[in-house]
Amino acid sequence: MRRWLSVIANDSLLFLTAVIWGVAFVAQRAGMEHVGPFTYNAVRFSIGSLSLVPLLLLRRRPARRPEGPARGAGIAAARGPALWTGGMLAGAVLFLGASFQQAGLVYTTAGKGGFITGLYVVLVPLTGLFRRQRAGWGGWVGATLSLCGLFLLSVSDRFTMERGDLLVLASALFWTAHVQIVGWLSPRTDPLGLACIQFAVCAVLCAAGAALTETVRLSGILQAAVPILYGGLLSVGVAFTLQVVAQAKAPPTHAAVILSLESVFAALGGALILSERLGTRGTVGCAIMFAGMLFSQVPRLLGAAGLASPGVAR
Repeated sequence: MRRWLSVIANDSLLFLTAVIWGVAFVAQRAGMEHVGPFTYNAVRFSIGSLSLVPLLLLRRRPARRPEGPARGAGIAAARGPALWTGGMLAGAVLFLGASFQQAGLVYTTAGKGGFITGLYVVLVPLTGLFRRQRAGWGGWVGATLSLCGLFLLSVSDRFTMERGDLLVLASALFWTAHVQIVGWLSPRTDPLGLACIQFAVCAVLCAAGAALTETVRLSGILQAAVPILYGGLLSVGVAFTLQVVAQAKAPPTHAAVILSLESVFAALGGALILSERLGTRGTVGCAIMFAGMLFSQVPRLLGAAGLASPGVAR
């Protein structure tokens, strides 16, 4: 029973992450009316990193020892240079994913952006095969249903791969890599420290990009204050941290299926905040995606309850 409740709690963190990220699509589009993509990301990831500093200072306790047989091997060490190396790697990949996505949203619609970003729900289990990870029937059925739901939710009959679509497609590749990297690092490092470091690295890289390619004005940042604060405190400080913590116990494929629900909440956020309509097609897409999430959880829940072996092996 305790294991079953632990699975539910962990999946709830991933679900909350998807909700926050979905609404963040609205904030991202609103913020770019006043600032460039690099500037928006630089400020929001700086806020996200700084928001975790008080928690790190209050805690002041040693990080968890790494799990697994290779206690001192490379990045698997839970503290010191290894944690910084892992955080820098995750931050660099995070920078690439966030930058391509943010730039793509300038040239494409939120619907197309949500669908193409959500392709990582299929890419994660495929890339996981190279790490000898088994997605299990629940993971594959969930991924397939989620992809079908994303298609109905976000793609119109005139779907074409334009400039913005290609940029967001590139971001999906980096989000795939980020999910895999975080999934490997989280059980072996201090999740909170890892989150703080990767945000700081991403912020520095985005600031460099803004300095080289954009005109940064304080007035623009102030006009975009609400979207930036949402993106920094909730989308980055809370949601990305929840992802790191949750992925310490959730396999990457399982996490990707639940996180892909961000496109559902992006559509719901657009309907509630921007008065956009989902329509019958979008509503059916949402329902199919929720079904995919449930299918992905069945083998794990049965395994945690002792009724069957878990469907995913690390």
